[in-house]
Amino acid sequence: MTADIPEVLWRPDANRVADSKIEAFREWLRDRHDVDLTDYDDLWHYSVEHVPEFWAAVAEFFGVRWHEQPREVLSGAMPTAKWFDGGTLNYAEHSLSPGAGAPKADDELAVIFHREDGFAEQLTYGDLRAHVGAARAALRALGVGKGDRVVALAPNCPQTLIAFLATASLGAIWSSCSPDFGIRAISDRFTQIEPKVLVAVNGYAYNGRAFDVRGTVQRLREQIPSLEATILVKYVGDGTLEHTVDWNALLAEHSGGELAYEPVDFAHPLWVLYSSGTTGLPKGIVQGHGGIVVEHFKALALQTGLGPGDRFFWFTTTGWMMWNFVVSGLTVGATIVLYDGSPGHPDLNVLWHLAEQHRVSYFGTSAPFIQSCLKAGITPSARYDLSALRALGSTGAPLSVEGFRWIADEIGRDVQICSVSGGTDLCAAFVAAAPDVPVWLGEISCRALGAAVVALDEQGEPVVDEVGELVITEPMPSMPVYFWNDPDGSRLREAYFEMYPGRWRHGDWIKITRRGSAVIYGRSDSTLNRGGVRMGTAEFYRVVEGLAEVADSLVVDTSAVGNEDGQLLCFLVLASGVSLEEIEPDLRKELRNALSPRHVPDRFIVVAEIPRTLNGKKCEVPVKRILSGVAPERAVSRDALANPAALEPFVELAVK
Repeated sequence: MTADIPEVLWRPDANRVADSKIEAFREWLRDRHDVDLTDYDDLWHYSVEHVPEFWAAVAEFFGVRWHEQPREVLSGAMPTAKWFDGGTLNYAEHSLSPGAGAPKADDELAVIFHREDGFAEQLTYGDLRAHVGAARAALRALGVGKGDRVVALAPNCPQTLIAFLATASLGAIWSSCSPDFGIRAISDRFTQIEPKVLVAVNGYAYNGRAFDVRGTVQRLREQIPSLEATILVKYVGDGTLEHTVDWNALLAEHSGGELAYEPVDFAHPLWVLYSSGTTGLPKGIVQGHGGIVVEHFKALALQTGLGPGDRFFWFTTTGWMMWNFVVSGLTVGATIVLYDGSPGHPDLNVLWHLAEQHRVSYFGTSAPFIQSCLKAGITPSARYDLSALRALGSTGAPLSVEGFRWIADEIGRDVQICSVSGGTDLCAAFVAAAPDVPVWLGEISCRALGAAVVALDEQGEPVVDEVGELVITEPMPSMPVYFWNDPDGSRLREAYFEMYPGRWRHGDWIKITRRGSAVIYGRSDSTLNRGGVRMGTAEFYRVVEGLAEVADSLVVDTSAVGNEDGQLLCFLVLASGVSLEEIEPDLRKELRNALSPRHVPDRFIVVAEIPRTLNGKKCEVPVKRILSGVAPERAVSRDALANPAALEPFVELAVK
């Protein structure tokens, strides 16, 4: 280790690499296509320099189940690139009959489900196919066909998975929200796509309480005029709702329904995901059957190393793209582990206990959860048998150096730390981990295969070992087919291609090292620009939240919105019993030493909580807009926030 190369926390095991899917893929490329690639770096360069050939190889190697063969792999350029033109397939077929070999036997385990209150269930592939066949027949009987929309207000549970796969099998279009979303947030999402059928639960359990959502369901039915039927799942208790169809009765009525797969074009819409919607209506991001199939084959099997025998878990709700990602574990033959409930009830050990109970081999979570475990001082490997665990995934925010160390020390040095960063925009990662690449302290191991990631400086030139804009220079198959209600594509171009025409600007601040690893520094539109020195907010949070006395924080540089005399403001949520007076001197000293004197805030302000989006992201940009004088209703949609009341201190500060 030298001064400029961080400590290596994990190294690939040669025997595991030899048996990995990524090594098999390299050997297959050499034997079948005479492409000789010795390591990950070679394969990455091949994937972004020979884009059509790489993605054609992924489709062939994993045995994409074409109904009609494509005529051409790739034509055109971003943002109108066309993939696998003429090819037809169906996502659901790849989930229920995964892999290039023989289909999964009926008695093989497909799904493990665990709910916070202790309710648990397991589904074999036989069970899952039978349930999806019945749900498919039920949806058809309700008039659902190719191109129709089915939406779900439902948690991360088997019924949601079954309804989704049944929808996809018909060529209908899926969209979901978590039942803890507010009525306006749900309506803003669902109303714009005009669904024909709503699948909803009667309630849900969270943090030791049961919540009845039938009132929300009824209001949704009144607000979405396109609805022709509502299916109600008795998920918590036996509460019913008039003029709805009972899920269990409906599936029983259609028991034995045929499991078939409607062939659809490669770009045919599979689902609609949504932007955070912090300003205006959430953008409906449409991704296609084929793009998701090939991207998730690559991401899950090659990048993540998942396959038969693995148990794949990621803590998520149905309102976050990680739900869509985790259910794709079925496409590579893994058993998926679904959990519904709070990650902190009764305490932060609950998910580690889950990992022990179900012998989870890949455990996915968020960086804030890791930070919470670190601060709580929990020691999972000392308390639970985590011997089945080989990899731990982290996303949702940059993972701090301390978070990396905590995983290595308290989960195990033989567990690969798979810090990744990507987006809802393409339901995948741009920078990730791989079975044959080391883990360096504080760094994301590599750029993802097929992701032509560069860091661009202020002149738009690529830089290495310097911080710049994260830009993608080549198309990827799971990039949005289009935005909903954006017929001329203007909103999509504005979102990604306005700054660099023909290249995708993602809006993250990134450094790519000479080793090919990466560090994400936060959103580029919330960068701290002090005295000409720019710094990502992730670096700031690492220092501030590294103090045990700080539970959460948010930093805003008001000079970044055009005010030359702006202030650097740091908002703090303090641990119980801690006062600002006792912690502020330490904060100033730590920030001055770790960052620079320029990055010591002008003011520290204590608040009760930090406003976050429904997916848990800190609302840096909306708060910055409010503090710069933008009216709150124009700066952010309160219904896009998980805790809208948390905005009040910022609104009050802006008018002082």
